[in-house]
Order: sequence, then C-alpha cells, then structure tokens
Amino acid sequence: MEIRTLRYFLIVIEEQSITQAAKVLHITQPTLSRQIRELEEDLGADLFVRENNKLFLTKFGILLKRRAEEILTIHDKTEQEFANQSQELLSGNISIGSVEAENSDTIAMFLEEMVAEHPQVNFDIFSSTGDNILERLDKGVLDLGLLLEPISTEKYEKIIFPRQERWGILVSTDSYLANQDYLNVEDLVGLPLMIPSRTAIKNMFFSWPGIDKQLNIIGTYNLIFNVFSLVENKVGFALTIEGAVKNRMLNTLKFLPIFPEIKTNCVLAWRKNNMLSPTIDTFLEKIKHAF
Repeated sequence: MEIRTLRYFLIVIEEQSITQAAKVLHITQPTLSRQIRELEEDLGADLFVRENNKLFLTKFGILLKRRAEEILTIHDKTEQEFANQSQELLSGNISIGSVEAENSDTIAMFLEEMVAEHPQVNFDIFSSTGDNILERLDKGVLDLGLLLEPISTEKYEKIIFPRQERWGILVSTDSYLANQDYLNVEDLVGLPLMIPSRTAIKNMFFSWPGIDKQLNIIGTYNLIFNVFSLVENKVGFALTIEGAVKNRMLNTLKFLPIFPEIKTNCVLAWRKNNMLSPTIDTFLEKIKHAF
C-alpha cells in the first residue's frame, strides 16, 4: 500500500463517489478507479459497496479507514518532525489526547502560551476516554495524553498536575437528592448508578473506604455528556469528577460531591524512551517549569 493510495481512499470515502473524488484530486476517473481496484486486490477484500449511486464502506473498508487514518497521521507527523530539525524557528504539531476534566483548562492555557510564543506551532486535541488515549499513545498517533489516575506507569513518563479532580454524583434538579450539598458514601446504597466504563476507574471506585460492593449499578458510560439526558429524566445518577461537568451542566443538573471528600490526580503522560520533537520538548519543559 502506498501513502498516496491511502489518501485517495479517504477522499473517496468523503465524496462517496469515484467521479467526485477524482475531481477533488485533479486526476482522471479511470486512474482513480484503477488505484482503488488495485488496493482491493492487494488486500484481497472489497472495500466499497454501491447503493443508490453512492459508495459505502464494507466491514473491510471500515477497518482500512481506521488504519489509514492512523498510518497517515504517523507519516505526516514523522515528515514534519524531520523537517523541523533543519529549521531555526520552533514549529510543528502537538497532538494531545484529553479526558474530560478540569485540568483540560490547564492544558489549554499552556497551548495558548505556546502558540503565542511560537506562531508556527499548531496543535490537535483529541477528546476521549483514558483507554482510547492510551491506545493512541502506544501507536504513536498522539504525542501526549491528559489522563485521570490510576494509570500504569510502566510504559509512560508523566507530570502530575497539582490541581486534583473531585468525585461526586450528578443528579437531576428534580431529584429528591437535589436539596443536599453533598452525599455520604453510605447514601450511595440503593441508588441506580451509572459509572465510568474504564476498568481502572471501576476498580478504584469499589476500593474506596465504605463503598458497598453490592451497589445498584444500572449502566456504564465512556463520556459523561452521553448520560446527561438519562440523569435529567431520573433514570439514574452518574458517578463523575466535577471537572468533567463544570461549566457544561444544564440548569436541570446538579453535582453533589461525595463525603468524605475523594479526589484523583490528573497526569500528562507520554511514552518512555520515545524521541520527542523539539516542539514537544519545549512544551513539556514549559509545564515542568510551571509546576
């Protein structure tokens, strides 16, 4: 597979048409058709199916799309890093994965300073769960990841952020709990709870002092925004950190901290023994100096 062919493949996906994609790429339709056909032959699988004069991905096409995006990201990043070595001005890209947390604002502040001081630097922010971010760090798709502890430190270097994240329960303002200022750990017994799906977080939750192992867990989620409506409609209550919902909540929701207070650290992580670009090194030094 050639890098050029993978780029052609992604344009065909966007346009859902060989003819339209050829126009975008400024090549002839027969040339593009041949490229896609040869790609399918190399892989031994059909990548597209035609429906109502539009092209849609097969299951093999969906797999290749995900891999092609990762390959092209790493390819472009590598080219940029080598190009930067010969430039006196600091430039290049910073790709950061970030969980939903109050410390996301801290990362934004450092990015703002970095771009102001080095106008040729740009950035990509990928918001997702900790597991997805770690997977992309391991593949080299992301340079850095803002993560919520606990995380395994065997493969990663990390900077611990000083501002901790406070855990609590998200409730509907129509709920009988809404007139309270906090919840005791024992108050969680019997509540229909939705908790984060990440295994490390679930294990941490059930290890907290006073947590009953027989809690009524009705569901899990990966991003808290996905369960806002479930909480609003009193289907259940959501375990979350305050920073994930702060300044995002509707007036129909309320965050109640758990008492005794339970807090977690946020960390900025990157792969050990990984050669970092001058841009990433400068960005990390800025954060280390601040903390």
